[in-house]
Amino acid sequence: MCDICVMNAVKDRMLSRRDLFKVSAAGAAALTVGSSMTGTPALAAGHGSVEDMTHELHENFPTYFGTPQFSRKQIFNWEEHKFNVFELQMNEHTGTHIDAPLHFSKDGKSVAEIPVSNLIAPLCVIDITARAADDADTQLSPDDIKAWIAANGEIPDNACVAMHSGWGAKVDGDSFRNADSEGKQHYPGFHVEAVKMLIEETGATSIASDTLSLDFGQSGDFATHYAWLPTGRFGIENIANLDKVPAKGATLVVGAPKYRDGTGGPARIFAMV
Repeated sequence: MCDICVMNAVKDRMLSRRDLFKVSAAGAAALTVGSSMTGTPALAAGHGSVEDMTHELHENFPTYFGTPQFSRKQIFNWEEHKFNVFELQMNEHTGTHIDAPLHFSKDGKSVAEIPVSNLIAPLCVIDITARAADDADTQLSPDDIKAWIAANGEIPDNACVAMHSGWGAKVDGDSFRNADSEGKQHYPGFHVEAVKMLIEETGATSIASDTLSLDFGQSGDFATHYAWLPTGRFGIENIANLDKVPAKGATLVVGAPKYRDGTGGPARIFAMV
């Protein structure tokens, strides 16, 4: 066989194999998408939009302790190096972030050990904005949970139960931390009896607040943290945009940081509605 014939034969065979690989890859991709979409009931149900539930983190973001907990230093820049890199320094519990079980227990799960299946959750939003507008020290109570259930049905297993107090709108001002002349903070949180009810009577695995803490601002004993986190459940603080999602029906997706022995950390969180 002539050289050109051999070359053409090899070329034809390679093209045939390439087409086969394309078909195989497309089929595999379709199978992968299909399995991922049907593997989680919440995803299989379908959603029409996505809401960002994360505040933008910056150096002046309000903190529980009242002092900055996030800073950055540029160590490479475009002008000199033709690429940009910042070195970050932060407290784990800054901005929209996760409280892992280890945060308030001796040997609880770290943020890296939170089961990934718990990071995709049916979102249940309990609205206490009207009461919080009149009383900054109000707390989400068992009665609020009962009222939500009466209106929306049972809290689903693996749910994230979020307190919507309206505090997210205050995030860029002093009223978010809302400290008085004695330094005491005033903002809503979960009452310890409410989280005990969630533990004992529901399958919820996370709670979220739109304030600086799971506990209300004046708490001196962190009763809610100590009741909730040591059970292996986790919390989210400073969640954003609860006014843009329904009381039920959305699916929360928590982009938890994954680093060894972390007690929490800033997270990118969104809701599929």
